[in-house]
Amino acid sequence: MKYTFDTPYQRKNTNCVKFDLADSIYQNKNIIPMWVADMDFQTAPEVIDYLRERIDHGIFGYSFLSREYYNSIKNWVKNEHNWDIGINEICFSPGVVPAIYFILQTFSKEKDKIAIQTPVYFMFQKAINDTGRIITDNPLTQEELFYSINFNDLEKKFQSGTKIFLLCNPQNPTGRVFTAEELLKIGELAVKYNVLIFSDEIHYDLIRPNHKHIPIASLSEKISQQTITAISASKSFNLNGLNTASVIIKNPKLREKYNSFVKKIHINSPNTFGHLATYAALTQGKSWLKELNKYLHTNHNFIADYCAKNIPQVQVCPSEATFLTWLNFDKLKFNQKELVNFINHNCNLGLSSGTDFGSNGKGFMRMNIACPKTTLKKALENLESGVNNLQ
Repeated sequence: MKYTFDTPYQRKNTNCVKFDLADSIYQNKNIIPMWVADMDFQTAPEVIDYLRERIDHGIFGYSFLSREYYNSIKNWVKNEHNWDIGINEICFSPGVVPAIYFILQTFSKEKDKIAIQTPVYFMFQKAINDTGRIITDNPLTQEELFYSINFNDLEKKFQSGTKIFLLCNPQNPTGRVFTAEELLKIGELAVKYNVLIFSDEIHYDLIRPNHKHIPIASLSEKISQQTITAISASKSFNLNGLNTASVIIKNPKLREKYNSFVKKIHINSPNTFGHLATYAALTQGKSWLKELNKYLHTNHNFIADYCAKNIPQVQVCPSEATFLTWLNFDKLKFNQKELVNFINHNCNLGLSSGTDFGSNGKGFMRMNIACPKTTLKKALENLESGVNNLQ
């Protein structure tokens, strides 16, 4: 193996949200933080070397997005996800979350209905509320530990006047990778009822074996004209703090409106290191990413095996993507407040509460497994000890 992910790094005292704010958030100095969705791994060495050369230049003035940068995105999407896009269809955003806000404000108005599928990334709900739009929920159907889409309910929600549908694929927090059949049904309903799809595909490179990510906009011309897709190298290569994402818009009218909005709020200038890191990752980081996905897969299997053997009260949902694991604690018979307190103070773990992702996240917690196995093992030992002490 050319790369290793077992090395623990000291992230405290680096202005790190995940570690430096954990003590105050959880009120526990012994907490193992596994909440914020970034990784405890250094990015690909090829990216670090590329940025080091730029740092040595020593001048960090205004910069622009080069043709090479756009081509790196175009080629990556084609080679890795079999989707043809033009460089003129790639728009800039300082992150996927800002893009959600931009889309809501550009293509809807206050009190418009915005559809989501809970449990889902909590910023979907926050963005809708912050912009004065109305949430209409199409909850994912849970059968044992597997989540699927209720298409009858989704069609009713679209019929009711939904303006925009916020799709999360790969799905955070459940780890689902929606199939071509599922995505085609979504797209056809969106076209039928003239609902704009905003597809957050930020985890699109972090896929488990025997699964494949399919960009929904790649399924047909009609669906592509009804879809805005957000991607980034940030999750794949741990570049989250460099604030660089791409918003892919095939429809020229939608693209013009988006770019006009971004220009008006003067947010169309890139972070120098963000776009250089993205370029380096997409042109030199494929081997590193392949090894990362292997490591994440073994981490998920380790959790599943450990819980099945040592903590059967904790059920691990099957994961098809991401470095986030969705854990079911229903067997412990806690209400959510009690569960969160138990995890934080009896187990010394900083996880994300399931209800942050929707009311149907009750009884669940989300764990970030993008860490060395020594950290993961310690976390599971803490969890096992906490559960055993309940007996």
